[in-house]
Amino acid sequence: MKLKKVISTLLLAAMVLSVVACGKKGDDKGTNTNNAEKQTSDKQETNTEGSDAKEEEKLDYTYGLNTTFHSDEPITYSMMYSDHEAYPYKEDWRLWSAITERSNVSFDLNLIARADYDDKKSLLINAGEASYIIPKTYDESAFVTGGAVLPISDWVQYMPNYMNFVETYHMEDDLKTIVKSDGKYYKLPGMWEAPAGTGSEYTLVVRKDIFDAAGVDVTALEKDWNWDEFYDALLKVQQYVGGGVIWSDRWKGDALLRIVGQTYDVPAGWTVGDGMQYDPASDSWYFAETSEDYKTFVTLMSKFIKSGIMDSETFTQEDTVAENKFYTGKTLLLGSNRSMLQTYKDKMNETLGEGNYELYSIVIPKGKNNYQDTNSRLENGIMIATKALDELGEDGLIKMLRFIDWLWYSDEGKDLVRWGVEGETYTKENGVYKLNPEITYVGLNPGASKALNVDYGFGNGVFMYGGTQEHATSMLSDDLKEFFGRLNSYRDIKPLNPTVVFDEDQQEEMNLIKTPLIDYVKSATLQFITGQTDIEKDWDKYVAACEANNAQRYVTMYNETYNSQK
Repeated sequence: MKLKKVISTLLLAAMVLSVVACGKKGDDKGTNTNNAEKQTSDKQETNTEGSDAKEEEKLDYTYGLNTTFHSDEPITYSMMYSDHEAYPYKEDWRLWSAITERSNVSFDLNLIARADYDDKKSLLINAGEASYIIPKTYDESAFVTGGAVLPISDWVQYMPNYMNFVETYHMEDDLKTIVKSDGKYYKLPGMWEAPAGTGSEYTLVVRKDIFDAAGVDVTALEKDWNWDEFYDALLKVQQYVGGGVIWSDRWKGDALLRIVGQTYDVPAGWTVGDGMQYDPASDSWYFAETSEDYKTFVTLMSKFIKSGIMDSETFTQEDTVAENKFYTGKTLLLGSNRSMLQTYKDKMNETLGEGNYELYSIVIPKGKNNYQDTNSRLENGIMIATKALDELGEDGLIKMLRFIDWLWYSDEGKDLVRWGVEGETYTKENGVYKLNPEITYVGLNPGASKALNVDYGFGNGVFMYGGTQEHATSMLSDDLKEFFGRLNSYRDIKPLNPTVVFDEDQQEEMNLIKTPLIDYVKSATLQFITGQTDIEKDWDKYVAACEANNAQRYVTMYNETYNSQK
């Protein structure tokens, strides 16, 4: 895959740096003190290996690679906080005092309910009232041109833990996927050593006890099965239980369409995006939603509905409706992810009784490829409001970034926000983390009297961003570790697509095409799947309608831009 000249040139300074920081713009902040010969004794006392302070002054804080950030004076940073209904904010959480004890930093939080977070975040940013730190950002695109958030790639050189991870795990190509047309990126993403750590793996959990009784051994089949074989297995189970719907899924089908679509190289559901797919054989892009792969994909999904295996309410019902059907044994498989599995078990212990069921997370069947659900090593991230630079000044901003670098990107910070305080909430021996027996968290110590996130604030999604494979697996229950072991053994990781970056004018023109085009594709997809339109009879009409919505113009613009950046 060829590198894009524009991107590689603009990113060189920000992404191909040494592990440690190397001075402010213009190198007016002195030398890199990772070089011991250039350090003075007072610098070694104040700053750790990896610091880049002025030679002529001492900083009022310590920081560095594998070093605890600590401000000499108490300091408070404003931050937006996505308040999760499953573990609502508490002022007296041990999380807050633990952070302050180590760093001398506290937060001025703008509490926003999780369900409203994206909307209210947008309003505050656009009104110029954003907090300095803006975590839980999935798509920063809307804030790039207005100047309200910093192009953070200009500043990551001052973050030694962040840069160390970039270099150690070769994240440069991954970071290019979030670069904008100016060659910069605008959020600090969570970075994982491997895609399996992103937490975005969605699968199906099945009632293994019923499948076994029906003569369907999912453990033997899942390694190499395809969707037709999976369909046949479900028919067998359906017949065993006497007919009727055995599958009614959650997330209004978006997760299901995503995981099935990707096995056919079709963006769908949550990941439909602009519908574009890269073809490495021709080194070009095409509109996947009018391809034969898309036709095969919707034909398969339609077959599940027509056979009566799947409930068409999958695409309209609320999650609680789908869950209750599963909890009571009316249905026998349901969409799942790492955070939902223990919830399913807890609920089914109440409805069916412990020992009266067995759940099993399956490896998704194959379509035309052998790829896992995701290949991204990035997840949501942190934006920094421009007002932080305006109000703190350059030195103050860099100090805040070094605090963020410690809390979100150092091993110490990751352990703290995940597990809590060693000796209080967990122990670690020979590299193995163990939650205290009175504390439970996502399948660990089920039934314990206290919850790590609810009662202590640790294991908190606002702070848990990326890490090594050790971090990714440390908090998994045994059955989830076993599932991810099977997943990584049976399925491959898809190579990253090349990056295509559009300037503001191009993006505006393409958005005018994309919005109505993808809205039509989403509607047509559900009509095909639920049988409102006939795939064979109405296929040509569908393709023609996509063309009428400028699909080919979109493809042409996409490839012209791509080719210009080779």
